[in-house]
Amino acid sequence: MPSFSHLHVHTQFSLLDGAADIKKLYAKAIEDKMPAMAITDHGNMFGAFSFVAEAYKNKNDDGSLKVKPIIGCEFYLVEDRHKRAFSRDDKDVRYHQLLLAKNKQGYKNLVKLCSLGYLEGLYGKYPRIDKELILQYHEGLIATTCCLGAEVPRTILKKGEEAGEAAFRWWLDLFGEDYYVEFQRHAIPEQEQVNEVLIRLAAKYNVKTIASNDSHYVEREDSNAHDILLCINTGEKKSTPTNKDFGDDDSSMKGKRFAFYNDQFYFKKQSEMNKLFHDLPAAIDNTNEIVDKVELLSLKRDILLPNFPFPKEYPTEMVYLRHLTMEGAQNRYGTIEGHVEERLNFELGVIERMGFAGYFLIVSDFIKAGRDLGVFIGPGRGSAAGSAVAYCIGITNIDPIKYDLLFERFLNPERASMPDIDTDFDDEGRQKVIDYVVEKYGKNQVAQIITYGSMAAKMSIKDVARVLDLPLADSNGLAKLVPDKPGIKLNRVIKAPMDGAGSLKEKEGLGGDDIENIKKLREIYADKSSLQSQVLHEALILEGSVRNTGVHAAGIIIAPEDLTNLIPVAVAKDSDLLVTQYEGSVIEDAGVIKMDFLGLKTLTIIRDALQLIKENHGISIDIDSIPLDDVKTYELYQKGETNGTFQFESDGMKKHLRDLKPDKFEDLIAMNALYRPGPIEYIPNYIKRKHGTEAVTYDVPEMEEYLKETYGITVYQEQVMLLSQKLAGFTKGMADKLRKAMGKKDRKTLDELKPKFISGANEKGLDPSKLEKIWTDWEAFAAYAFNKSHSTCYAFVAFQTAYLKAHYPAEFMAANLTNNLSSMDKITFFMEECKRMGLKVLGPDVNESKLKFSVNQKGQIRFGLAAVKGVGEAAVESLITERAANGHFASIFDFVKRVSLRAVNKKSIEGMAIAGAFDEFIQSNRSVFFYSDMPGKPTFLDTIVKYGQSVQEGKEHAATSLFGDSSDEISIPEPIIPKAEPWHVLEMLEKEKEVVGIYLSGHPLDDYRQEMKNFNFIPMAELENLEQFRSKSECKSGGIITSVGHRFTKTGKPFGSFVIEDFSGSREFVLFSEKYLKLKHYLDPGNIIYINWKPNKSFRNPDGLETDILTMGVLADLKDKYTQITMQVNETEMSEVFVNALVDIFLRHPGKCSIKMILAANDATLSVQTKANFKVDTNPDFLKELETLIGDRYRLN
Repeated sequence: MPSFSHLHVHTQFSLLDGAADIKKLYAKAIEDKMPAMAITDHGNMFGAFSFVAEAYKNKNDDGSLKVKPIIGCEFYLVEDRHKRAFSRDDKDVRYHQLLLAKNKQGYKNLVKLCSLGYLEGLYGKYPRIDKELILQYHEGLIATTCCLGAEVPRTILKKGEEAGEAAFRWWLDLFGEDYYVEFQRHAIPEQEQVNEVLIRLAAKYNVKTIASNDSHYVEREDSNAHDILLCINTGEKKSTPTNKDFGDDDSSMKGKRFAFYNDQFYFKKQSEMNKLFHDLPAAIDNTNEIVDKVELLSLKRDILLPNFPFPKEYPTEMVYLRHLTMEGAQNRYGTIEGHVEERLNFELGVIERMGFAGYFLIVSDFIKAGRDLGVFIGPGRGSAAGSAVAYCIGITNIDPIKYDLLFERFLNPERASMPDIDTDFDDEGRQKVIDYVVEKYGKNQVAQIITYGSMAAKMSIKDVARVLDLPLADSNGLAKLVPDKPGIKLNRVIKAPMDGAGSLKEKEGLGGDDIENIKKLREIYADKSSLQSQVLHEALILEGSVRNTGVHAAGIIIAPEDLTNLIPVAVAKDSDLLVTQYEGSVIEDAGVIKMDFLGLKTLTIIRDALQLIKENHGISIDIDSIPLDDVKTYELYQKGETNGTFQFESDGMKKHLRDLKPDKFEDLIAMNALYRPGPIEYIPNYIKRKHGTEAVTYDVPEMEEYLKETYGITVYQEQVMLLSQKLAGFTKGMADKLRKAMGKKDRKTLDELKPKFISGANEKGLDPSKLEKIWTDWEAFAAYAFNKSHSTCYAFVAFQTAYLKAHYPAEFMAANLTNNLSSMDKITFFMEECKRMGLKVLGPDVNESKLKFSVNQKGQIRFGLAAVKGVGEAAVESLITERAANGHFASIFDFVKRVSLRAVNKKSIEGMAIAGAFDEFIQSNRSVFFYSDMPGKPTFLDTIVKYGQSVQEGKEHAATSLFGDSSDEISIPEPIIPKAEPWHVLEMLEKEKEVVGIYLSGHPLDDYRQEMKNFNFIPMAELENLEQFRSKSECKSGGIITSVGHRFTKTGKPFGSFVIEDFSGSREFVLFSEKYLKLKHYLDPGNIIYINWKPNKSFRNPDGLETDILTMGVLADLKDKYTQITMQVNETEMSEVFVNALVDIFLRHPGKCSIKMILAANDATLSVQTKANFKVDTNPDFLKELETLIGDRYRLN
């Protein structure tokens, strides 16, 4: 039996058309001892690099590959790739065409054709090439007659043998001995008809034949899963009648769906192929001729750096980099001391030896260009901050020598590895820098990186369930049985052992309810008679299939030449740049450099705050030069008032800050590193040691040098690296190797390094018994130890935000509000923070508002007009331009006369009116704009818009008239502002919320703040983390109901869902069964209620908690529960004037609440109770008056 190799193979990268996993294909080919295998996905080379790389992972004992990889592509061939206008009679006729790379030149041409299919021929989802391109790029390629969808077979079927022969000769004339007749046998009648003609043509022109199977999945039993995949692709149900055509998936007829002819399109074994083509043994054997003809290719190559243009007076990039470094060091350090010069020379030596000078120059150049363009750029990110060269040439803004940041953490001097410098830009500025890079290096040399969206466990279940018509409730039920754990695999869930080595409990850390749900899932899977079981079986096969492609959010490729000469590229709808066809995990192995251009919103906030400070105070702050010992900033940290600042605003972090009372920058670096799973348990020790309540100890005295700043606690990876060098004489490279091995728990490398550490430390005379402990401690902690370089950079950005909040609170909070407009929960949060800080946030105003949030001369924050629904940016810009040119608007009539009513249309004016932007003109009675004499008549808003249009038309007429008379404007009288009944406060607030997204003039709960405070209501925002309330038996929350849904379960039982909003945000609650029936009368939008609840095990997420509502009531009823007000008064305040003022307040608000006063004098207190008949009403007015006298020194009981 002659050996056979598959040369026509589709993998899962034939998106939603191929269902074959590359690893599974190799496993089957190796088991079958198949000599070679090709990858020929439809129109793309997405999987080519991984396909070849997988082959190199499977070698024989002599180092040869078990299966030779052959790179190919099944192209979409059209008459004219540029044509994009088609009709019913003139369709886009696409032929399939198989091409295989014979050698390096063939691979280059394959890349070129595949790229140009996207760049020049993309139509719909099809990248198309034409014969013009094939004529240009055919060298080194092997072509076949391909499948029934190819030109020669389709011409034979549609136009006859003679026409088919003419098409055949075109390909033969071009490819000669590299053209083969391809036979396929899938029991399709048309295929047999074509094969008869192809046999004659092969004989007539002496063209060799090959056998193939149009493989789209691995095993025959996968055919049903593949058919489901086709349905997912076309959005059809499996029950839809099929159109078993041999074209593309969009060739189906109305009422029918695209499907393959039968179940024969799988990766057949050699024996099966020999049996299938028993009468054509040469066609089997000739696959070996192609295998022998194809050169073994490795797509892995060294990085090709872009050519950086440097001044002619410097002979090399390295000389120029050294010049820039020393020049920068002079600026950074002033006098370059010996230890600085030594560090720079060491780094420059490593950079030169590894050939990375160009890399540093490129990054330095685009960062400098970004700063010149006004882009805000972060001080650094990741291990790159450990480079003093990067600091000197402006890539980073943190001195690595000052903070003990290590270059070898960034570039190991003993192991060549590509540097990785990621850069943070402000959100808007990021694109400016990318545009600069594109302009400098050329659009054909810069690309973004593709991502592949695969079908994860839950998604594969839901996709298959939809295609198989499983009811939605059952589909969701199945998906919910899969544990909510990132990266969980359905294959593991169904087949992995529950206990023991490699089990779900050990490897995935699953237990409890997750295990019980998995048992249920396995029971369903085992019952093959049910539709649910069928869904699971097919979902298991399709899990991991590539569903779609996307674009990496940050990764950018810069190449030294046209990218299509190096790697295949594509295009994407959401990117103006080229997009690589290889994903980020392999892109550098393919020979091109990847850099991450990240957008960081915090930098945008800093930029906007600085702009506001400049506008309001005339001060230009260099935020990178602020003093890191600023007392006011540390006071903010010590109070835990960090809402809105970077990295330090979580409740847990704020608690630790209040305990720690940081007073130096190093404290912030440490807290940034410690506040994460694992090391967080060391924070209490760190705090105690800082305050001297716990002794600072070192295993050996030599450790103090590097652990002193963190009070003897190992916090950073860099500390382990430095100590391994000091204690055991490790080289810089060995220290980095140790750091990596500990982080990855690489037992083999750790076992190799431990004896070297012990012997090296012994040679230095250190106590052997202590060395074991040190090593054990490192192993335990280094897995969590953080990168100090990154922590330092982000602590610096955090400090910048805290500095701005401490010194310019209004401008900083305005910038936060501007940059969180897309999240109403965030806006609500920051509005509450402003209130806590004593900052007024005013609604929109046509005479003061700008486009975004701003700060007025009184230090009050003013809403931006762009935040108002229906008011576009163009309208605001037009309004502001008019206001700047001709002054404030004197009235609503002056406004409509002056602004462009094309830009500021009726809808814009309506939105601004509801939001209160015209309040100063109409005594805050916004209802006047919507007043009409009677239904169907124009509103006042209609009237003033018409008035403004008339005045402006009159002006235009006067300007163009012969005599230039402007009396038309004067002759039109201003409309009379009607007397309208003002909206009720709640109605006005609701309307405000409709156009702005939040309540502006007040809050429906303002009258209930005291109750919510005194009864310890838990804010809605805190309910995001129910774990903190696990031990509570009863909690209280409340607010206004904003939406309600009354529904039925699938069993017909009623239930209700409703959303409660308070000052912090909103949350949805659900009531079932009897509890719903008992409490549903409270569930009306606008009702202000309280709920008593407890945390309970979640029905939807067994590992989580949910709010179990116990009782519910009207919030106003809590007011009646107060029986006493307790006030604290200092003896020094007890003047006659004070007492009289206090009594006056009491007398103005008689009620049912008794009064208790606590008099504080020196260190003693005296409790005084007023007479039984002397009681007050604790209404909002009373409390407001009381607060003006004694502040918040009272409580209601």
